[in-house]
Amino acid sequence: MAIRKPTKAAEKSAVFAEFLSTVAKDTKFTPGEIVEGTVSAVKGDDVFVDIGYKSEGVVPLDEFKEGEEVKPGYKFKVKLIDLESDRTGMVVLSKKSADEQIRWQQVLERYTEGSVVNGTIRQQVRGGLIVDIDGIEAFLPGSQVEVTPVRDLAPYIGQSFDFKVIKISNERKNIIVSRRELVEGTMAEKKAELLANLQKGEVRKGRVKNITDFGAFVDLDGIDGLLHITDMSWGRVKHPSEVLKVGQELDVMVLDIDRDKERISLGLKQTTDNPWATIAENYPVGSRVRGKVVNLAAYGAFVEIAPGIEGLVHISEFSWTKRVARASDMLNVGDEVDVAVLSVDSENQKIALGIRQTQDNPWDSVQDRYPVGSHVSGKVRNFTTYGAFVELEEGIDGMIHVSDMSWTRKINHPSECLQKGQQVEAVVLDVNVKEQRISLGLKQAQNDPWSGIAEKYPVGAIVKGKVSKIASFGAFVELEDGVDGLVHISQISDQRIDKVKDALQVGQEVEARVVKVDRAERRIGLSIRAVGMSDAELRELEADDEQNGTSALAGSSEAFGALGSAFDEAFSNVEWKPGEGK
Repeated sequence: MAIRKPTKAAEKSAVFAEFLSTVAKDTKFTPGEIVEGTVSAVKGDDVFVDIGYKSEGVVPLDEFKEGEEVKPGYKFKVKLIDLESDRTGMVVLSKKSADEQIRWQQVLERYTEGSVVNGTIRQQVRGGLIVDIDGIEAFLPGSQVEVTPVRDLAPYIGQSFDFKVIKISNERKNIIVSRRELVEGTMAEKKAELLANLQKGEVRKGRVKNITDFGAFVDLDGIDGLLHITDMSWGRVKHPSEVLKVGQELDVMVLDIDRDKERISLGLKQTTDNPWATIAENYPVGSRVRGKVVNLAAYGAFVEIAPGIEGLVHISEFSWTKRVARASDMLNVGDEVDVAVLSVDSENQKIALGIRQTQDNPWDSVQDRYPVGSHVSGKVRNFTTYGAFVELEEGIDGMIHVSDMSWTRKINHPSECLQKGQQVEAVVLDVNVKEQRISLGLKQAQNDPWSGIAEKYPVGAIVKGKVSKIASFGAFVELEDGVDGLVHISQISDQRIDKVKDALQVGQEVEARVVKVDRAERRIGLSIRAVGMSDAELRELEADDEQNGTSALAGSSEAFGALGSAFDEAFSNVEWKPGEGK
């Protein structure tokens, strides 16, 4: 049978069918979709892929995972980026984009907002950290890392944690996670459980979380408690940082619990025995111990004699002899000193200490070194209104009263006859060990000019002197050895004198006759008027005085003795003491 050749119409129909088939095949591909591809060849770093389209595509070799067998026939998913490249006319494909889109779709299927995921922190970026969750990058804000702010995020890189998904953006294809919310939830549960189980008096392990001026906050593995500065040590604590450090682990006792306000008071010192409970037995009064100065105040020094045990050394107990104005004048913080226990008050946790009690008291033997009546030498150290202090040895002073400074002068202030730093000789008048006082006499170390005054200035003798002071009732005349005599106004001149200063001037040299000597009262009466009188004139004057009812002046010695009675009357009207003219 003969074969019939297809007609031209049939040929045209077949060609058109093939065309329609090719078009249909090509139009099933849409940019952006994920399709399956097959490796047709690998040339260098390019992998040629057949996706069933009229042309092949190329995928860079580095988009495949390490160890993935990339060879002809290997099938995998790719993303169709563009159906035709401007340069090569080949299909533009991306395995990386396909992998990311597949993973993202899987994340959306597995996780929702509020779900918990596990991830590894890969790197630090501005504002937080990047977390890898099943190959998808999620953002962890810095504020969501911990419950408390974290300054340094670097230590978190490489660590794996559970995170809570707080936001998923399909448009931006990003995930925001939080670790803080999980930590807070865990802490809240632990806190509630711990708060319910805590009991007063129990000892718990804790970690110092924060330090303030008044104490420290200690984390009890879920809840914070306050350790007040007064409960840190049985001894003195100036600042909590002296005892504790942030991060330090320690055992603390639960002192009080307020479950409503969720407040816990803790104690550190309560975990050890109270040293004050046995203080009286361990440190009886009179015992001596070596301690360290831990604090100084104006009134004394605090000395630690054992851990948690401090005693006060008052400045009055520093030295037997030195006058201590401030504790810092003798001690420094950190000094080690020997002290004696003076008193113990266990109830109020007070102990009085003394430094001087560990040394010999120089006042115990002062009477042996400075017996009454002995002559001593010393340097004038200080003045008061009533006397001068003379240093006999370091810390031992004697006092010279103004009344014991001169035999002949009235001393109103010690500076009138002494100077600070002056070396003087004196006599010990009295020693009072109990009051720690030594009385000295300056004049007693010198001869008393009044002891031989009657022999030196007998009644009737004519003397010379200088007017040292003028008063309304007469004038004082300075003789030798600092002895003053009084010329009564009636004995200045034969003429009537209304005012002494009209007849005499201070510094004027005069001659006078001794008319009275009273050694006991240390007084000498003088008469200028009687200097030029003969015995006959004196008798005549006495006769005139007798006629006038005054005391007589009869005879030489008797006459002057009688005249002396006139001075008694003058002396009785004034308070005159030896040295008044000075």
